[in-house]
Amino acid sequence: MEINMTFLGQMISFAILVWFTTKFIWPQLNGAIEERQKKVAEGLAAAERARAELKDADAKVAVEIKQARLQATEIIDKAQQQGNQILEKARAEATSEINRLKAQAQDEIASMAQRAREQLREQVGALAVRGAEKIVQREIDPAAHKALLDQLAAEI
Repeated sequence: MEINMTFLGQMISFAILVWFTTKFIWPQLNGAIEERQKKVAEGLAAAERARAELKDADAKVAVEIKQARLQATEIIDKAQQQGNQILEKARAEATSEINRLKAQAQDEIASMAQRAREQLREQVGALAVRGAEKIVQREIDPAAHKALLDQLAAEI
């Protein structure tokens, strides 16, 4: 195998190509590769941060939901207590109204009974006066007197 000028020219060309590549092309390729690696690493780090933030947000949401449920339970309990208080107040008012109406009715009944007694007294007094008038007008006869008393008793 002979080393001729063509082969020597090719070797020099190859050496110039290697030197040119290492001097001008390789640093740019290496810089692009490193930049790409940095971007990928930053993307992975951002994804990890996002995953961690999502996890934190999920935890915060769970806490907020728990607090909201507790508040809803408290609100419902307060509403039930207020409803019970309103119901008890209405019952107390109804009871006092019933007692007032009952007392008023009893007063009316007592008043009506008193008026009825007074009317009965007046009627009994009138009957007694009429009976006395009849007795006085007739002569005193025990049989007639007894008949008159029976008649008055029947009228009463």
